[in-house]
Amino acid sequence: MRHLFIADLHLQPERPEISRAFHYLLDHIVKPSDHLYLMGDIFEYWIGDDAPLPGLESLFDKLRALNDRGCRLFFQHGNRDFLVGQSLLEQWGATLLPEVTVINLPQEPAVVLHGDQLCLDDREYQQFRTLVRDPDWQAQFLAQPIEARIETARQMRAESSARGSMTTDAISDVSPDAVRRTLQESNANLMIHGHTHRPDVHHDQIGPGRGTRIVLGDWSSDGWYLLIDETGGRSLTRFTPPASYSPA
Repeated sequence: MRHLFIADLHLQPERPEISRAFHYLLDHIVKPSDHLYLMGDIFEYWIGDDAPLPGLESLFDKLRALNDRGCRLFFQHGNRDFLVGQSLLEQWGATLLPEVTVINLPQEPAVVLHGDQLCLDDREYQQFRTLVRDPDWQAQFLAQPIEARIETARQMRAESSARGSMTTDAISDVSPDAVRRTLQESNANLMIHGHTHRPDVHHDQIGPGRGTRIVLGDWSSDGWYLLIDETGGRSLTRFTPPASYSPA
């Protein structure tokens, strides 16, 4: 079987070109025999399964149809969609993975994670992450009326954008020590993550000749995916749907 990994779509009603690229991936790239990993920030924001973003129903239907035809779906929370719950995952037929997970690939195990937990130099963000991942905070947030949650999410997005504009590239990237430690603790030589929006393949992450880190790309009118085929071959691919393509 093949394994496909995607992250950082940031689906939102204001960006229909991203939804179009995702439709194309599901229509023409993913096969029913594949394993598809959705590794966080699939949505620009998510304020609860009872308040889904509008306009994504056909995408959800395609995910469910793929699952019904044999494609296994896996989801990891990102820093934008950490409130995705079991109700939505059951709608797709997807399995929720822990924040750091080791999976078995054709040639070797790999540790997979969204990646925000590796950015340890961004201390302000890590404090925020600790707050919003707390189950008590989440329960209190989800207990609010939808209108209040929308306003809180708007404020959080604005603060995140302002913080990002003032954060240097070095601080917003992953910590080499965190990468090395996570690989060693996972007994894996391969790491796959998103979050940083810097698609690339990095070698020597544990030491000379040891440790490979593959970073997934963020989406716009183009999309990104990592494909690991039946032999263990890897390809990090950017694709553009043809101009003639129209989602069914």
